[in-house]
Amino acid sequence: MTDLLPFLTQLISAPGLSGYESPVRDLIEQAWRPLTDEMHFSRLGSLHALRRGAGPAPRPSLLIAAHMDAIGFMVTGVVDEFLRLTEIGGLDPRVLPGQPVTVHGRRNLPGVIVLPPAHLLPEQAGDEPPRLEHLLVDVGLLPRQVERLVRVGDLVSFSQPSLQFGDEYLAGHSLDNRASIAALTVSLQELHNSQVEWDVWAVATVQEEETLGGALTSSFQLRPSLAVVLDVTFGDGPGSPAHLTFPLGKGPTLAWGPNIHPGLFNTFKDLADRLEIPYKLEPIPARSGTDAVAIQTVAEGIPTMLVEIPLRYMHTPVEVVSLKDVQRAGRLIAEFAARLDDAYLDQLGWED
Repeated sequence: MTDLLPFLTQLISAPGLSGYESPVRDLIEQAWRPLTDEMHFSRLGSLHALRRGAGPAPRPSLLIAAHMDAIGFMVTGVVDEFLRLTEIGGLDPRVLPGQPVTVHGRRNLPGVIVLPPAHLLPEQAGDEPPRLEHLLVDVGLLPRQVERLVRVGDLVSFSQPSLQFGDEYLAGHSLDNRASIAALTVSLQELHNSQVEWDVWAVATVQEEETLGGALTSSFQLRPSLAVVLDVTFGDGPGSPAHLTFPLGKGPTLAWGPNIHPGLFNTFKDLADRLEIPYKLEPIPARSGTDAVAIQTVAEGIPTMLVEIPLRYMHTPVEVVSLKDVQRAGRLIAEFAARLDDAYLDQLGWED
């Protein structure tokens, strides 16, 4: 995919916090429209794009889901010209002081997250890592201007510019989970000129970071025969334990555990081996913390697979991903979709 880097850079430059995804959804809609046959939105705002299959109707369907929402902040108070915050999604306050942000008020305002001097903090907080309750946003305006332009409940998103490392790595905010949206777009491009028997639903879900509501409602509405979820997982970094993290540039991970259908897992593992796509096995002994949790248990149950892209420094403004891993994840899922036939469901059993 020659346009992977600029497309992914564009995706992470757009706001789209959990529950407020429309800015990034518009970009995804533009990218997916020429690759699919039909598009609509769910009642919660998830984007549904159908690539019709060539098999006889009624056709089975495959849902490929990646969440498009991002972490960020909401304004909880205005103190003179400074803003107090609460989090949307999980955030590590240690990396927040000094980060540039955009305050989405009556108009977009550039700002920076600041931490008061240690001697002005409560005594017990002076020598500890900063807590969100002690952080403020400075937008460089007078109190009366801030009062006119900012309200409690306004959103605040990261505005750290992205950074490319050589030809392979990209750093920036919101790569969780815009990297998976890019991988799903790779899948659609791979399938565009192929004959696929099944219907394929590409779904960019909302609210994964907070409620899983997008995955729940979209899978209930579309009722797919099978589902594959694309998300990120913990990439290796300085001092990270090797048994809990995964190397960047060595391919996606294939999740394994009660959240995953064993038959689908075996299919993906065998397919990756045949295609010589590198991968790692990721044991997840409980809930995966992804849209797969929601989709698997919709209605009478949907057989679900989880493919994840290693991501370094998760839930920070400087997440790092390998473009090769994004490409490989997208190709693997496209190859799986292209091989689905009428007999696959009959052969799919719950064998571990």
